Amino acid sequence: MTLVAPAATASAAVATTTLEAQVVALTNEARVKAGCTKLTVNAHLAKAAQAFSRDMADKNYFSHTGKDGSNFVQRAKRAGFTRTAMGENIAWGYRDAQGVVKGWMNSPGHRKNILNCKSTLIGVGAARNAKGVVYWTQEFGK
Repeated sequence: MTLVAPAATASAAVATTTLEAQVVALTNEARVKAGCTKLTVNAHLAKAAQAFSRDMADKNYFSHTGKDGSNFVQRAKRAGFTRTAMGENIAWGYRDAQGVVKGWMNSPGHRKNILNCKSTLIGVGAARNAKGVVYWTQEFGK
């Protein structure tokens, strides 16, 4: 699912790992409220999500299809994920984790991915382009 917000201006630098951790925490809060278990961060999904966010930011595009023609399942496998990839959420332009998770939760398709109780694993990536706009990726698996 894709989600676009109005382009954001560059804000104070925040470590990507902090942004990613905040997205995981907020995603898990939403899941618990809906009766799902919390997701566990998977290093391979995180690697895939970060690489995809970085690729979109660096190459100035926004799509579930990578510039190399890849989809989220292929990117997860390439990052070493050997389990089942369940879904992907992407977004751009949100300035912070609260904004992007709220945006995803207000979108039926993204919400469905977040609240899919069959998912048990998550990887999150956030990368800024040269103008400071953040590209976000969530990868879900089990």
